[in-house]
Amino acid sequence: MALLSLGINHLTAPVDIREKVAFAPEQMSRALHELQDIPAINESVIVSTCNRTEIYCDASSDCSEVITHWLTSHHGINDNGLSPYIYQHSDQEVARHLFRVASGLDSMVLGEPQILGQLKDSYDQARGGNTVNSILDRLFQHSFSVAKRVRTDTEIGSNPVSVAFAAVNLSKQIFGNLNQLHALLIGAGETIELVSRHLKSQQIGSMTIANRSIDRARLLADQIGADAVQINAVPEQLARADIVISSTASQLPILGKGATESALKQRRHRPIFMVDLAVPRDIESEVGDLQDIYLYTVDDLKSVVDENLRGRELAAEAAQEIINLEVTAFDQWLRTHQSADQIRQLRDGAELIKQQALEKALAQIKNNSDPEQAMTRLANEITNKLMHKPTIEMRKALQSEDEERVRLLKSLITPDSH
Repeated sequence: MALLSLGINHLTAPVDIREKVAFAPEQMSRALHELQDIPAINESVIVSTCNRTEIYCDASSDCSEVITHWLTSHHGINDNGLSPYIYQHSDQEVARHLFRVASGLDSMVLGEPQILGQLKDSYDQARGGNTVNSILDRLFQHSFSVAKRVRTDTEIGSNPVSVAFAAVNLSKQIFGNLNQLHALLIGAGETIELVSRHLKSQQIGSMTIANRSIDRARLLADQIGADAVQINAVPEQLARADIVISSTASQLPILGKGATESALKQRRHRPIFMVDLAVPRDIESEVGDLQDIYLYTVDDLKSVVDENLRGRELAAEAAQEIINLEVTAFDQWLRTHQSADQIRQLRDGAELIKQQALEKALAQIKNNSDPEQAMTRLANEITNKLMHKPTIEMRKALQSEDEERVRLLKSLITPDSH
């Protein structure tokens, strides 16, 4: 039994690599069952966000190479194309990494809270697919409690920042006052909701929410005082947009160069500030080549968000101390759990030997064998079977003069004095 995790994130891979191995929500169920079909895997969870794709497993052996091959095959890419960007952890380090992720210490924006909700969603998907059992259940539940403790006991969550906040902050740096501007927000998920609330707090002039589900767009728009349109209306909405921020789960770009060029002509080349927070990208990279377009991706925001992190760095050190303690606690639980499994297997083996010998003795008595002889044979058979492997190991220990092992084996078969 071994804990394994492997993946890529914003620290190890650029956005064009991350988008190749991202899992859309509708792909997750099939992916989990494919992963579970790998013989060595007992339990599995897949975490896929804009900034990371990670696989967590409880496995009977080290199958990291098999998992990596499955990941690349599933997405139709070459193993060698991904291997330079992959990191992996085992056993105790899996817990340390997950606790850091859950607490926001491994995020692009230090201490951001969004990742915890995303981890919970990933865990719920795995539970719904029956790919989680006792080990990963305990690991993820422990990570949630660690994240809560970190937020309660440190200042890691002070002065809330996120990629959404960074996008709005950058728009303020570019335009200054936002109250005469119009923002087009593409998507209606958690990230766009955060963007819309940050924009509203900065007194944006007006907003339009574009989404595949018009009902979801209207729900968010009603909350923040915005207009709502379906996503296919984006090209015609683009001409009035000073700010465009997009974050959807689309597998194909939503906004291309042609539609943007047309909008710029209608705007008489007044600039448009665009932020693409999606992985895979919602906005074609060629759009950034256009004059009067200022296009940023999640990777570009890294330098922006760094300005908001200085106050959290000391809190991160305190959070790491908490995580170290919690890793030790989880490791102790895991060792106890694994020990219980080993002991149960040992006792189950002895119980099977007993039952087989007993059934044979009872059958002999039923066939009119002498009960005393049957009982003697029963005792001999149990003794011989229980002592077979220890006897072999004792010979090996004596031949190699392994005194410690000899003492251990003797202690196993020495009768109590009571």
